[in-house]
Amino acid sequence: MRFKLNLITLSFLAISSVVTASAMAADFGVNKANTSTVKQNKFQCKRCPKVDGYSGTIGVNAAYINSDDIHSGNAFGTDKDGANASVDADLKYQNDAGYKALFQAHRLGLDNSFAHLTAGKSGLYTVTADYQRLTSYQSGDVLSQLWYKDNLLTPSVHTQTQQLSLQRNQAGLGLSYGRDFYKAYVRYDHEQKTGNISSSIVTPRPVNFGQPVDANTDNLTAGLSLSGEHWVTDLNYFVSQYQNDIGTLSLPYLYDVFAATPDNQAHRLSLSGQYQLDRTVISGRLASGKMIQDDALIQMSGNPLQNWDGEVKTLDGKFAVTSLVSNKFRLGGSVDYSERDNKGSVWEFAQFEVNGITGAFKQNVPLDTERRGLKVNASYRLSSDYRLQAGYDRKEMERSYGDREQTNDNALWAKLNIQALDNLKLKLKATLDNRDGSEYQTNELTSSETNPLLRKYYLADRERTAFEAKFNHTPTSWLSLDLSARYANDDYNQTQIGLTESEDYGYDINLGLQLNQHLSAYAFGGQQWIKSNQAGSQGFSTVDWYADIEDDFINLGAGFNYSGLMQNKLSLGGDYLFANSSSDTSVTYNVTAPLGDYYSFNHSLQLHANYALSEEMALKLAYQYERYYDTDYAQIDVDTVPGLTTLGDLNHNYNAHQVMLSFSYQLR
Repeated sequence: MRFKLNLITLSFLAISSVVTASAMAADFGVNKANTSTVKQNKFQCKRCPKVDGYSGTIGVNAAYINSDDIHSGNAFGTDKDGANASVDADLKYQNDAGYKALFQAHRLGLDNSFAHLTAGKSGLYTVTADYQRLTSYQSGDVLSQLWYKDNLLTPSVHTQTQQLSLQRNQAGLGLSYGRDFYKAYVRYDHEQKTGNISSSIVTPRPVNFGQPVDANTDNLTAGLSLSGEHWVTDLNYFVSQYQNDIGTLSLPYLYDVFAATPDNQAHRLSLSGQYQLDRTVISGRLASGKMIQDDALIQMSGNPLQNWDGEVKTLDGKFAVTSLVSNKFRLGGSVDYSERDNKGSVWEFAQFEVNGITGAFKQNVPLDTERRGLKVNASYRLSSDYRLQAGYDRKEMERSYGDREQTNDNALWAKLNIQALDNLKLKLKATLDNRDGSEYQTNELTSSETNPLLRKYYLADRERTAFEAKFNHTPTSWLSLDLSARYANDDYNQTQIGLTESEDYGYDINLGLQLNQHLSAYAFGGQQWIKSNQAGSQGFSTVDWYADIEDDFINLGAGFNYSGLMQNKLSLGGDYLFANSSSDTSVTYNVTAPLGDYYSFNHSLQLHANYALSEEMALKLAYQYERYYDTDYAQIDVDTVPGLTTLGDLNHNYNAHQVMLSFSYQLR
């Protein structure tokens, strides 16, 4: 089935409503109730304890870390070996006039930390401020003979040691003001990203190096929300700007060997809303925007462009209806539309082919995309213990100048919820998914160097079968059990070269125990297996080799907490986590041979003791142990391969320890 949205439909989308771009379905939860007509200042809870002034806890942490690999900083929050300190907080303030404030902080002072502040007057205005530092560590023993300064990579006979890590410093400030039926809001966010990542250049010879990162992103959003007895609407404007402070990299004797990520910006204006008519809810959203990129390009022979002058216009819309036909029967449906119109520059370039330059000129083609979606679903409650749901989803995707100009995805799904037995819940889901589309045009629309039998997995015909089951059981008041299992099979039945089949299955188990008043425990486990089959052609013709890829993942964990010791002043606890992942690939080409694989595991143990010094003060002593190991056979030592200079072997194998003493004070 094929359908299009005309101007009348788009106009209908424009005047339809949803609260925000993400709230596209009816939500009748208590937190979504319309309280605009409620005089909240006259409401009093007779049994609620009222605490004016400050309340909450504030804590100071002092820790000592022993580790010889900065990768452990991903678990400890900092790569600093030795002593460090941080602050935690969860503070509240309120008074009779309606003024409220909340301040939260976690490990403030470390490389992974955050702080949040909210203050304002109930029913009038709110001010928010946020700060977050996110750091990811890859390696601290990277070897390189390229020194970076002012966009210049300078070779040196002396090998230097670099650190591969990325740090994001994020700060945001927001303000909202409103009363009764309206609310205006504005928020500004800034992110600075610094550090080094692994990269490479191929000219004049292949060399891996630590690419410097220094970029800033600014986001600004502002809007106005209006609401009535049965409706709500929101008008929003969003702008984002990315600026890269690292320019194109050069060598002392060769300019422009590495292109920098270009500066860019994006704008979006959206209108959304929702309307409730009896037991029917209608919602909609319409958004229009553009993305701009206009940085200078590296000049190359045969390239007439000084800069790309790129611009992509976007248009998104969605219209949804859900209706409670009877107390047992509910119907729903939605249509959505998305368009990406590329307005970038078009020029003629000489075309390079396998047999040399033909002398012909062709234009670069701007790639456009257009997506149309349709969803219908129904829900019927057979009885108080059985509920059946079913639906149909369709997605039509058109891509200009691609290997395949159109793909159609169709999915049928059904769910069954069962609560026939006391303390037991069972949920079952089955899905049948099919993708087909227009004729594959490999030779006409792409490079002649592409094998005409090759099918890209996201464009190829595919049949998917998926099942999922969830089981929840509470046999006693002290025991709860959750179990889920899933299976999916993808069959690329028309593919000769490329991904031909994939299986993905696994399970998760969670166990909760409340053994007595003072002792509680938990345990969980899960495994996932992904198996894929791939076919290829070494001779650039028919299939002459096959690959089997097996990926395995496992997570196991357990923990306990024991309280009530030493006249209810002391509590003990512990948590353990084990994670393991592996990837094995074997290729059959005349003979079957294994290729380099990947393997890693991680043991994490945490033990803690909490002691109450008084009603307001407490001490906590915690110990954390990390055992991490990985081996990736794609990692190669420096100068192992002739003509290739690497950053060294970046695999990890370490033991790390952290001891932390925390003091907390509770305000009452």
